[in-house]
Amino acid sequence: MDFLFNANVQFFIVAYLVGGIPFGLLLAKQFAGVDIKASGSKSIGATNVLRVVKETNPSLAKKLGAATLALDTLKGMSVLAMAYFMGMSEATLWGIGVLAVIGHCFSPYLNFEGGKGIATGMGVMMFMLPLETLIALIVWGVLAKTLKISSVSSLTGVLSLLVSSFYIHPNMAHAPVVLIVFILFYKHIPNIIRLFKGEEKRVV
Repeated sequence: MDFLFNANVQFFIVAYLVGGIPFGLLLAKQFAGVDIKASGSKSIGATNVLRVVKETNPSLAKKLGAATLALDTLKGMSVLAMAYFMGMSEATLWGIGVLAVIGHCFSPYLNFEGGKGIATGMGVMMFMLPLETLIALIVWGVLAKTLKISSVSSLTGVLSLLVSSFYIHPNMAHAPVVLIVFILFYKHIPNIIRLFKGEEKRVV
């Protein structure tokens, strides 16, 4: 058990546990009295919070959706910031980022189920690759306004981040970025299937 006293291991565990906090589920239950795991896409993310709560309280839905987005984003950044100021290596920081995303997508508090990981992944990338994240947010924003299909705008933004990282930081180790992108796409497989079937719903 001595490995538990290793600073890197401690940060990895904290990143996974913090990443797994289902803020969307908690906020929707506390303030709207609904279980988003039993409605809509059954995801714990901001989009499903917005979709499910909007059925009964549209004004509250926007507030809870925004709060979920902010808190899920901060999950990816908070532990990273702490580790950075404690002088952890870049490799450790990337490990923390990956585990925060895994925690959100496979939460230890929800029998290893979870959300799609976009907001938490965005928080990680904002900290580690801010310029690439800015590009991704612009792509996401344009598509979100025009297509109004959350999965399309999110995944296209993720791809733009991955591609731009190879141009902006050609010498960095891209394995953590590729791994996070893979996880995000894996969690969106049901959305991708619905897209090909023409059944993916718009956010209105």
